[in-house]
Amino acid sequence: MENTLPTWHVVLIIVMVLGFIISNIMLLKYMTRFDLKGKLDKQTKPDSQTRPAKKNDK
Repeated sequence: MENTLPTWHVVLIIVMVLGFIISNIMLLKYMTRFDLKGKLDKQTKPDSQTRPAKKNDK
């Protein structure tokens, strides 16, 4: 007795894998539009350098 997948199962698996790969490539191309370096620099610097110091006027 053979334990093979029907043809439509194989086609469905191939389509799902190709869809997953293509969607990841499209996501990578979309992510190149964002400037993450500037945002990371702001997050890694201390608050005293990014925000002006408050003056205590009494």
